[in-house]
Amino acid sequence: MQGRAAIALLLLLSACASTTPTPRGSATGGTRLANLQRAAALPWTDEGRCIVQEATRPWAEMVERCFPALDADRVRFHDTTGRCTVASTDAAALGVGICVLAAPEIAVGAVIVVGVVVVAVVIKEALDAYEFRQLYPEEVKPTIGTRVAPRETVAKRRPLPQPSGQDLLPPLPPRHRRRPSRCEPIPVPHRGGDDDHNTCADRIPPNRYPGMDVLVDGKHFDALQVGVPVLWEIKTDRFDTYSEFLQGQVVEKQVMEMREERDIAEACGYRFVVGVSTEQHKQALLDEDDSLHIVVTGCTR
Repeated sequence: MQGRAAIALLLLLSACASTTPTPRGSATGGTRLANLQRAAALPWTDEGRCIVQEATRPWAEMVERCFPALDADRVRFHDTTGRCTVASTDAAALGVGICVLAAPEIAVGAVIVVGVVVVAVVIKEALDAYEFRQLYPEEVKPTIGTRVAPRETVAKRRPLPQPSGQDLLPPLPPRHRRRPSRCEPIPVPHRGGDDDHNTCADRIPPNRYPGMDVLVDGKHFDALQVGVPVLWEIKTDRFDTYSEFLQGQVVEKQVMEMREERDIAEACGYRFVVGVSTEQHKQALLDEDDSLHIVVTGCTR
C-alpha cells in the first residue's frame, strides 16, 4: 500500500511538472521578487526562511522544496481544474496540495487560507531589503574586502496589528557615505520590565535586534527596523484613559523628547518614526508638532 501511494505521488508531481514548464528567460532577480511577493500571502511555520533561501528557483520548484514548511492547518486546497486529482491516499492528498499551489496561476478558490496572514518575518525582511536597494542603490554597493555579517536570529513571533497603510515613511534624510563611529547602532538590552512595550517594539517595525534597544550617539531607541535605516520610538501609554490635564502634560514632555531623538537620528543618517497605540494619542502629538512622523501600532498594555 505504501509503495502504491509513493508511486501515485511521483506520477502526480510528474504531471504537475509537465503542465507547468519552467520559465527559462526570466531574470533571477525578477523571479526572486515575484516568488517572495507570492509567498507573502501564505502562512509559514519557519518564518519564511525556506522561501527566502529557495526564492531564485522557479515557483513550482520552490513550492516543492518548501511545502513542508507551509502551515497546513491553516490552508485548504481545492482542485478546481481537475488536473491534480488522483487516488485518495495520504501521499496523494499531499501531492494535490503541492500540485495546486505549484500552478503558474492559482485559480480563484483553489487555495483558501484560514485567518489573517501576517507576512512571515524573514520574507518581509527580504522584501524590505529589495525595496531599499531599488530606492537607494548607492547605499548597498558592495565594498571590496567587506564581510557580510550573518543574519541575526529571529525570535518566534505571534501576529500583532500592523501600522496603517496610510502611515507612509518620509523620505530618507541625507546620509554620510560612512557613519561616524558614534552613529553606529549598538544593540543593548531593553530598559525596564515592560514586556508588552518591548514585545511591540520587537515586532511592529520589526526590530533588527529582537529583545534589544539600539544605542545611537548615546541615545536609546526602542528599535532599528529590519532592512532599512529607520529608528523607532514606541509608546504604549494608555493615553485615552488619562484626564485632559494629564494628556497635556504627557504630550508636552513626549514631544520634547521626540524632537531630540529625531535630531540625533537624522544627524546620523536615519529616519525616525514614533509608534503609538491609538489614533487619539497620535493626533494629540501631531497637534503639538505636525513635523513628527507618527504611526498607529494598535499595541496595548
